[in-house]
Amino acid sequence: MSTRSGLLRTGSAVANPEQGRRTVREELLKKLIRQIVSGDIAEGSLLPNEAELSEVYGVSRTSLREAMQYLSALGMIRSRTRAGTSVLPRENWNYLDPMVLDATLEFSDDRSFYDSLLDARQLLEPAAAAQAAANATARQLAQIAAAFEDMVAANARDNEAWSQADLEFHSAIINASGNWVFRQFATAIRAALLASFRLTNRASQSHDYAIARHQDVLDAIRMRRPDAARFAMEQLIGTARMELSDALRVGKPGKQQ
Repeated sequence: MSTRSGLLRTGSAVANPEQGRRTVREELLKKLIRQIVSGDIAEGSLLPNEAELSEVYGVSRTSLREAMQYLSALGMIRSRTRAGTSVLPRENWNYLDPMVLDATLEFSDDRSFYDSLLDARQLLEPAAAAQAAANATARQLAQIAAAFEDMVAANARDNEAWSQADLEFHSAIINASGNWVFRQFATAIRAALLASFRLTNRASQSHDYAIARHQDVLDAIRMRRPDAARFAMEQLIGTARMELSDALRVGKPGKQQ
């Protein structure tokens, strides 16, 4: 599909003028990001000029310029004098931006997105678990344990309560590590982590098996055994990698409703 045909498929204006310029810009951003991620606007394609884009999307040039500046900051487009505005390859995109992440989860069937996240977790979380075993306060231990109990109470892996509790369990461990870099990284990838948990938690392993692996991590941290905590977390993430393979074999992950 050509860039122009993808653009013209948008139809009416993205927002009513009375909704305010900020809302117009945000709706325009969402629409442009979705079209780029989905491939309606292809990587490497040249966008129409400002006047044409304003007409197609039914927005002011001010709102359009603000949206384009944001897309540029996300690494999705590049504007050059006389050369125009082109869509950059996806390796330049900031996937941790909530709008980019949301569109990627809806449209992308690229396993590398999830593999990259697991690779980062494999480097960070075992070290965080080991540091949590050495450094966690009584309050932080209680927060990890509370998240674990929420996972037990969820009763089944294929539900939102389990995924949310899973996220809080891992987040609490990273927080208990005492490492501010780990904490900042976890905050940045929080939405991506939740999306990953939603996918892998619908895969083939049983609820009891998953509980046992999380219990191993919790017990090692409680017993102040850093090496054991590191190993248990490595095993847990290894299980997640296998579950990812199972989940992606079933079909495209799609967007969580």
